[in-house]
Formats: sequence, C-alpha cells, structure tokens
Amino acid sequence: MNRRDFLQALMVSAMTSGCSVSRLQNEPERLYEAPSFGNATLLHFTDCHAQLLPLYYREPAVNLGIGRSHGKPPHLTGRAFLDFFGIAPHSREAHAFTHLNFVEAAVLYGKTGGFPHLSTLVQRLRAERGDNKTLLLDGGDSWQGSATALWTQGGDMVSACNLLGVDIMTGHWEFTYGSRQVLENLQSFNGDFIAQNIALTEEAQFEQDADTAQVFKPYVIKNLGPVRVAVIGQAFPYTPVANPRRFVPDWRFGIQEQSLQDIVNEINANKAADVIVLLSHNGMDVDLKLASRVSGLDIILGGHTHDALPAPVVVKNARGRTWVTNAGSHGKFLAVVDLKVGGRRLKDLRYRLLPVFANLICADPEMQRLIETIREPYLEKLTRPLCVADELLYRRDNFQGTFDRLILNALLEVNDAEIALSPGFRWGPSYLPGQTITFEDVMSHTAITYPETYVRTLAGREIKAILEDVADNLFNKDPYYRQGGDMVRVGGLGFVCKPEATVGGRISELTQSNGQRLSASKRYKVSGWAAVGDPSAGQPIWEVVEAYLQGIASSRA
Repeated sequence: MNRRDFLQALMVSAMTSGCSVSRLQNEPERLYEAPSFGNATLLHFTDCHAQLLPLYYREPAVNLGIGRSHGKPPHLTGRAFLDFFGIAPHSREAHAFTHLNFVEAAVLYGKTGGFPHLSTLVQRLRAERGDNKTLLLDGGDSWQGSATALWTQGGDMVSACNLLGVDIMTGHWEFTYGSRQVLENLQSFNGDFIAQNIALTEEAQFEQDADTAQVFKPYVIKNLGPVRVAVIGQAFPYTPVANPRRFVPDWRFGIQEQSLQDIVNEINANKAADVIVLLSHNGMDVDLKLASRVSGLDIILGGHTHDALPAPVVVKNARGRTWVTNAGSHGKFLAVVDLKVGGRRLKDLRYRLLPVFANLICADPEMQRLIETIREPYLEKLTRPLCVADELLYRRDNFQGTFDRLILNALLEVNDAEIALSPGFRWGPSYLPGQTITFEDVMSHTAITYPETYVRTLAGREIKAILEDVADNLFNKDPYYRQGGDMVRVGGLGFVCKPEATVGGRISELTQSNGQRLSASKRYKVSGWAAVGDPSAGQPIWEVVEAYLQGIASSRA
C-alpha cells in the first residue's frame, strides 16, 4: 500500500463508517503524511495507562526545566512549544501538543486515542511499509490506569496489546500488581518483555538457587528484512522508591549505566545488530543525560514523563550521536521512526509523532469487539453517573490540576482534615465543562493497587519536609535524581516554591487556607492516599471521591 492509498483509506473509512472529518479537507492528509523512508520502521507508543477508549487529554501549561534543562525540550509549553517546533497556532497539531484554548479546540477536533483507532493506524502503517519490516514497541505503563485493568490485574491490557500486535515492551506501573502477577501476565503476552536493569537481590538469587540474577531478557534482536535491530529494555529505575517496595521485594532496580554500556559493547563486538535501540521508561531528562554518557546507542525511545515531542533531541557522545524521543501518553500519539540502514549501520532516520484523532481514524472492528467484551461485565458500575463537571477537569501540570483539586477537596471534606496531600501523578484523562463524571472517570484517576486513604497528625516541620523531598525529586539539577511525576498536590495549604534553590530551601511561606502561617511544632490533621510505606486501613480513594461527588450532586438537586 503506497502513501496515497493509505491516506485515501483513512479518509474513506472516516466517511463510510460515520466518523466526522475536519472541515479543512486537506488537513488530515497533511497530518498523516508519513511517507516511507529507508528500509525498516519502528512504531512506538508509551504510557497509555490502560485507556482503551478515546479521550480528552490536556497537555501541561507548566513544565519547568531546571539548570541546563531550562527552556529546552521537553520543558516547553504553549506558544513557546509551537514556535520551537514550527507548528501553526489553532491547528489540529497545536491542539494535540499544547494546552492552548483546550476546551474550544477539544469541541472542534474531538477526542484522541482509543485502542480501536490506534489499531487501525498501526495496521495501515504496517501494510504500507511491510509487516516484516516493522516493530511495534510499548514503552510501559500500559497495564495500569483504569478500572478494568485494576479489576483484571492487567489482564485486559495484555489481551488488547496482543491484538494490537505489540512486539516488545518494558514496564513500570505494571510492577505494582506484584512480581508474581507480572510473571503470570507475561505467560499470556505474545511479545517480548525486556529490562536490562532489573535483577534478583542477592538473597533472592541464593534462595531460588538461580543461575543468573537477571529477571527478564535484557535485550532482543529482531530481523526486519535485511536489517538487524537490537532493542534493549530499560524499565523504570526507581520503582521500589516511587511505588511500594512490598510489590517487588526480590527485585532490585536502578539506571545501571555501566551494565547498559556493557550490553551495547557486547552487541557491537559480536556485530550482532545494525541498529541499537533503548526502549526506555526512564523519563526524558534521565534519557538525555544517559545518552551523553552511554556510547553506541542509536536511538532512545522514551517514556514515563508523558512528554510528547514532534522531533527527537540529538545528543552527542563519545562515539557519535543518539536520537532521544518521547511519545506522549494515553494512546494519544504513535511515533513512526523510519530507519535508513546501509553498510551495517544507521545512516539516517525520519521521525513523526502522529496524533491519533478518533474522528479521523475509524475503529478497528475486532479491537472494538474485544473492548466491549472486556467492559461488558462491569458496564453498569463503570457508567454510573456521579456529577456534572462545571469546569475543565485535568491533572497534568507541575503544581496542581483541577481534578487533583477535586480529590483534595474530597479528602478534606469526607475525612474532616485540615490539610490534604495527593500524589503528583501525571495519568488520567481530562473532562470538559458540562461532561457527566462517571465512576469510571474517577477510577481513571485513582485505579492503583494501594488506594487506601489515611488520616494522621503531622507537625508543620514534617509537612514542610514532605514538600521539600518531593520538590527535590522534581527540580534536582542532576537528572538522575529526578523520578518523574509532578509536585505533590496540597489542599488547605498554600506555599511558595523556588525550584532553582538548593535542597531544603525550596519551600517557604506555608499558609493555611484560613490565612494562618503553619507552625513548625504544631500538629495538624492531614489526610492523603497512595502511601508508599506500610499500607493504610482507610477507605479506597475512589470511595472517598465518589461520596464527595454524590454530596455535590445532591446539593445541586
């Protein structure tokens, strides 16, 4: 299938299957113009967070870069982002990549993502380039983020990813189901799960009498026609810190820079591959530093920080250069990386990050049927209405989103707390004003395996220490100390944050909502959820939010 046939098929499917088409008839053709180049293709998506259906997802308005990262990708938003990448304002691409005029643009351009629509795009790109010359790579965070994923322990997503045709994946939130469940799910997964940076602890290796400490295959080599592509897996290196250690007690993680360099050297010494790719869940800033220190990687396909970049960042290192990319989140984008390989080396590449607009690419019927089958046993519970949004509800921003504020208000009111804390998670769809919020929508922001809420008393100095610790994670000048995510969300309390300050000096002027300054020694009633330490016995967060929203709905009736 050539490019013209591919684009025509997209348009025909839109017009014959009830999908609306942009008023600008030439815009879809330009948007999906990804002509073949070279002799092998990598297709990459990441951080879909178990979102199987089309959705709205607002990109951040604030994404601060610290030190050398300041003012550089991925730390550009809004008009600065459009100017840097040469994207026309008020276009479909401007809507896909920025927060600008989000509500108006969302009404005009519709929802993005959805596995049925992503599946159609993957199939057509594979048909155009040749199925034996493409690889579909999943950067992780696929099995977590929805009600059905939680209730099936990721099983629904394994089925969906198998049908989508995922060839290789790595992970992060997958591990929060526990090591035993991960290994059980992988028995049903058709692709390869790779992670060079996960190994058994010394104690576990001794107890299991294991020949090797390696838990997963560190890399695989695939033949795409005459081109040999090595793909090395890099799972989220801070899993036991950012998530409860109890889920993976026998596994040790880390960036493992030297181990990665050794693998690259081994592949090159054996002349085993023409192209070496790192499938990474490090986060963009970590990947950029890693690319400058590990030589011999041709491409890093990154994830974790949900950054959607229309073009790679080229990083120079001791042996040449590495292209570093990040493919957004929530099934909203598909990266197309066409490789030109000759003389047993990568000579050039072409990269496109294609937004998946649900009203331009129609649903793959087989994927649609699978999703309906997955959802059918839970449909009544999922679609239970709770309230109507009176403003745009979103999560992603460095300091606070409006859905985060909703969660905080629920913690304050239902648990009768003075101060509320909520993690700076970046996953969860956006909802437009006037949109009915269902129980499924609440779950899409709270569906984790450690959802229990807590109420405890903390001294003012302890609260400040929590904020300082998270701020250092987010704004440390060394990317290797950034674990991704955004600032902890705070309710009932305001503060000033100076990101460029040194450790312990970033947070000041902590003030309660009643105007009183926080006292270092006074103790305050604090409610939160998703504690990484010992599990709490409180209600799951979704029950707290549901009760709060039902109270709002009753008061409006």
